[in-house]
Amino acid sequence: MRPFTPSGALALALAAAAACAAGACGKQDKGALHVVSIGGPPQLVEPSAGPLSPGQALLIANSAQGLVRLDARGQIEPGLAERWNVSDDGLSYVFRLASTHWPNGRKVTAEQIARMIRRMLAPGSKSELKDSLGAIDEIVAMTDRVLEIRLSAPRPELLQLLAQPAMGLVYKGQGTGPFSVERRDGQLRLSRTVSTPDEEETTEERLELSGATAEQAVAQFAAGTADLVLGGTFVDLPTARAASVPDTALQFDPASGLFGLVPTRTQGPLASPEMRQLLSQAIDREALTAALKVPGLLPRATVLEAGLSNVADPAPPAWTQVAIADRRPQIAAEAERRLDGERPIIRLRLPAGPGSQALLDRLKQDWGAIGFEVQRATSAAGADFTLIDQVAPSTSAAWFLRRFRCGTARVCDEQVDEMLDKARSTPIAAERGALLLEASKRIDSLQLFIPLTAPIRWSLVSPRVTSFAGNRFGRHTLIGLEERLTRGE
Repeated sequence: MRPFTPSGALALALAAAAACAAGACGKQDKGALHVVSIGGPPQLVEPSAGPLSPGQALLIANSAQGLVRLDARGQIEPGLAERWNVSDDGLSYVFRLASTHWPNGRKVTAEQIARMIRRMLAPGSKSELKDSLGAIDEIVAMTDRVLEIRLSAPRPELLQLLAQPAMGLVYKGQGTGPFSVERRDGQLRLSRTVSTPDEEETTEERLELSGATAEQAVAQFAAGTADLVLGGTFVDLPTARAASVPDTALQFDPASGLFGLVPTRTQGPLASPEMRQLLSQAIDREALTAALKVPGLLPRATVLEAGLSNVADPAPPAWTQVAIADRRPQIAAEAERRLDGERPIIRLRLPAGPGSQALLDRLKQDWGAIGFEVQRATSAAGADFTLIDQVAPSTSAAWFLRRFRCGTARVCDEQVDEMLDKARSTPIAAERGALLLEASKRIDSLQLFIPLTAPIRWSLVSPRVTSFAGNRFGRHTLIGLEERLTRGE
């Protein structure tokens, strides 16, 4: 990446980090990898209390595993459950727990785990996965080490959901690993004992984990005092690109999910589906994705993406086949006709950060070309559109669509809700897929969401970290960071 001339807070952070790198301050223990999560300090919290911050999710995933967990490439591997079986009809998942104990020495039992999962799904739970797990009908402890989850309808993506940090199991403020956690001198120190295959020798894997702003995290990495930075989004991507680090250090997840604009007005000149369609068609998505320079990032004009489970890939709208320069005159003329010469200011609610400014500038250019002024909204109440930037926790199409149900989205449609309700209750996979596809088409036709592209998730990876791999969930295990992945793992 190219060097740059820093300014403001980033300049101070880089200067301080450079001084440390030159020996002006103490360095970390070279035996432990230093991992930095962008955002607030990592904390071990109860997942049912609400959505997790990136630091909280990272710590829970690596110190309070659930029944299963994700490996470096986002594949399912054993957690508390050493193995599991799925019934032929897909309605029963039986897990056999490994023989293990909580940090206080108490034995982990299936009944304890059942109670914890029930709490996550209870009416008062604020778990971010509560709605996605709506097909769970019953959770039964069959023996001390055998647990069954029974479903009202098949859900092939259940294991993906159970492997998410939001399904991590925290007991009296502690988890079962794979790492144990110690707080020392304001720093989180993670460790785990690793046995050889014959269990004759053991080694200790040690990490230091902290939270920081994007500017601080990038500065630490540039100075060599951080080995791995996780949790980057489009908001702070310009900060990473501006830093003087090797080109190979910046790595991206092939993230799946929603990245686009959600309408918030039910009345006014911008409230009609027709106006939202015109605004969507006026966006130069190709220019947006080209400017972001993220490998594999594609423009998107439908709420669903390709490759989701049990549903056909969405067909792009016909207007996407017309070059932006050719369709803009017609869009401008239609907007003029519908608004009778008036042009309301479009106000967008965006997170703070240089990436948001770049997106705002892009929309100012695109919507300005058809006669609209665009401003940043100063409050949620004053916004016409707000940005959604979320990574999908599974390959289920339902997750993409249920975000726009009435009661969740301010601008919604009752017919979409009816289709989603039917899709949730049907036991027939083909019928469920057809209902979800039909609901997605209606969401697109009413423009209840203006898609732009996929979510962007980036990391900074040093040569010392040899097992890093991007994955669709944007989740990263800290296990074996210095082990080398082999092809096909």
